[in-house]
Amino acid sequence: MPGRRHLPARAPRATLALMLLAAACAAPVRAAWAQAAGTPLIDAAARGDLAAAQRAVQAGVPLEARDASGRTALLAATQGGHASVARWLIERGADVNAQDSVQDSAFLLAGARGHTEIVRAAHAVADPKVLNRYGGTALIPACHYGHVETVRALLEYRGPNKVPIDHVNRLGWTALLEAVILGDGGPRHTEIVRLLIQHGANVNLADSQGVTPLTHARQRQQRAIATLLEKAGGR
Repeated sequence: MPGRRHLPARAPRATLALMLLAAACAAPVRAAWAQAAGTPLIDAAARGDLAAAQRAVQAGVPLEARDASGRTALLAATQGGHASVARWLIERGADVNAQDSVQDSAFLLAGARGHTEIVRAAHAVADPKVLNRYGGTALIPACHYGHVETVRALLEYRGPNKVPIDHVNRLGWTALLEAVILGDGGPRHTEIVRLLIQHGANVNLADSQGVTPLTHARQRQQRAIATLLEKAGGR
């Protein structure tokens, strides 16, 4: 009969299409709601307001809620250098290895920014296999930027999650190479090179072009660093 030819087949397909459309529309709404739900905690962490962060968590905001850039509250606190908030979040179980849209984690960022207190608080639960967007550890940018105390804390750590001293990033550089190549050869970078040597860095581990740390130091006229490398057997 004409009235029975296609309606039974079309109706389920139409219903399914409407369901799929509704689901597609709901997904961004759910994501936006999740971001909005985490905003009080992330905002409080970003401005270093410990009391407000505590209230947000007590109100049920998840520790791992993220904002539009993928930041957790712990990452926001670390970006602002708010050690007391970061320590409290870590003590509550916040993930120090959670990475945002540019592959920063709280531990990696603390190393790069020289936030030594946060590095110390996070190190016991930091995964040394979690790397930044350059394929580097927390130690490498700490050496690059001349954060002496942060480098010292990373090198002196004795736990199972110790950062490997001779890790090579995607640029082909170790922490020692980065201290020489991107450092200024001044007192801070000289002390960092001394610390790396003291803790067993391979002074002859060359870059991807085969250039050693000593050669780089000589090319940059970093005399004090070159002397340290020579005494340590650098070639």
